[in-house]
Amino acid sequence: MATTHVEQMIEDPDGRIQSVLVHIGESPITWLHARGHLSARHHMAGDLLRRDWEKAGLGARITMRWDAAPRGGRAHGAPSDPTLAQLAARDRFDGAIKAAGPGLADILWRVACAGEGLGAAEKALGWPSRAGKLVLTLALDRVATWYRVT
Repeated sequence: MATTHVEQMIEDPDGRIQSVLVHIGESPITWLHARGHLSARHHMAGDLLRRDWEKAGLGARITMRWDAAPRGGRAHGAPSDPTLAQLAARDRFDGAIKAAGPGLADILWRVACAGEGLGAAEKALGWPSRAGKLVLTLALDRVATWYRVT
């Protein structure tokens, strides 16, 4: 059976860490795009960033990593090497975040990767209502250029 929800830990506006269930099929970026608040270019850029974040294994783990267990033929306790795909995804993610720039990367990560809603991200960052949409759009525009999304 396919997973439709994932558990994520987020910081609420009061600084408390809380566990939330996030529907995989409707990320905040997809929600904003479906309602006409983001262009297809911005949606694609946000989705590419989230995919690289997930592929690089940058999200918090909520279960045991069985692939990290020592296998026969390896020295006991030897660290497992990340795959080339993970390293490439990490490089792309780091490049995209750098392209977004300081001040824009915070809301970009919170909404596109951590799955926070725009309102929750604005509160957590201490921003006024509706400021997040403008800043997110600017960040996604820079990331779309970096990913070469047309």
